[in-house]
Amino acid sequence: MRATAVRRTALAASAAALALLATACGGTSDADKKDDKDTAGGGSSAPKGPVKALTAAELEKATLAQGDVKGRKVTKAGPADEVPADGVEVDKEGCLPVAHAMFGVAQKGSVATTKRKVIDEPKTDGKKKSLEDMAEGEAGEAFKDAFNLTSTFVALHSYEGTAGPDAFAALKKAAADCAGGFTATVAGTPTKVASIAEEKVTGGDEAAAWTVTSEDDGDKAPFKLVALRKEGAVATFFSFNLAAAGGDVTFEVPAEVVAAQDKKLA
Repeated sequence: MRATAVRRTALAASAAALALLATACGGTSDADKKDDKDTAGGGSSAPKGPVKALTAAELEKATLAQGDVKGRKVTKAGPADEVPADGVEVDKEGCLPVAHAMFGVAQKGSVATTKRKVIDEPKTDGKKKSLEDMAEGEAGEAFKDAFNLTSTFVALHSYEGTAGPDAFAALKKAAADCAGGFTATVAGTPTKVASIAEEKVTGGDEAAAWTVTSEDDGDKAPFKLVALRKEGAVATFFSFNLAAAGGDVTFEVPAEVVAAQDKKLA
């Protein structure tokens, strides 16, 4: 990807308060295969009866805070990170739940919301070298490592009754139906999604993850989108890695962030 395109993608991600996160697991057990089959096509393992929504105070306690995720800085999202539901437009109506999840927008039935930014802390071995002191190749690696940081925007929504499971199911269906891509427009700025590919994830009562690939003038960049539901609470994670956008590293989903949020909802 061209340097200008990388900068443009990074700025767009920051301005839209996009954040990145997903969680991957290893092998697939027989139980996992059964779950995959049961939830194919957007099905949801909804609770048997309506659930009571977490209050704003309860949701705040269940939200990630600094110190909850080792090696990550957690901060509250600010007013500039807010995207209203009516501020998101899509060229394919059925893809709206995906666009909403990308920008941390709650679905119908939400009664409370919290939002956090989770950013990898720079990795260091405790040794600092100047560019002059670095051996051939070290400077390039140091530059790449400086950009190899994952930023995740986490939105946690509390839903009343069956609205939480319904929102989760709608997102899964939209991701499957819009696998071929769509275009989302926020504040007059279009974002072209070239493809959506499912990934493996576990947690909560149900969870789902995808690689969302954006495209800008032929340059593509991967994002990670995760949804995690625990009773009436639904968390969405949207992650971005600048080094991965430049094609320098493989962008892995940060399982620790999802696991930490899952733990606080337990």
